[in-house]
Amino acid sequence: QVQLVESGGGLAQAGGSLRLSCQASPDTFSIPAMAWFRQAPGKEREFVASITDRGPAYPESVKGRFTISRDSAKNTVWLQMNSLKSEDTGVYYCAAFTGRHYTGSVRDTDFDSWGPGTQVTVSS
Repeated sequence: QVQLVESGGGLAQAGGSLRLSCQASPDTFSIPAMAWFRQAPGKEREFVASITDRGPAYPESVKGRFTISRDSAKNTVWLQMNSLKSEDTGVYYCAAFTGRHYTGSVRDTDFDSWGPGTQVTVSS
């Protein structure tokens, strides 16, 4: 497992942008997959984006608006969120899959390391 810490959350207006960062330690070189999930009040945690050596993956709800990127040299993963909507409000979590074989799963239970989360609030 690795330690993850998110930053960059806050308040944004609908249509605006925010950029989240996730700092990993000790490093991200050997992590097969990194991802972002979010949880809105009263709802289950949902997949937002993932990134592997094969590239990124997104659900339809954020595709074209969110971009995940990774810099292994800086042990950092970012989530650029554009064209924000009120339904993007929630606590955003950075997650890592540190196992041997990542199958592309987007289930939160398949990720073994989690950050404490950062609040994102989008006002309409």
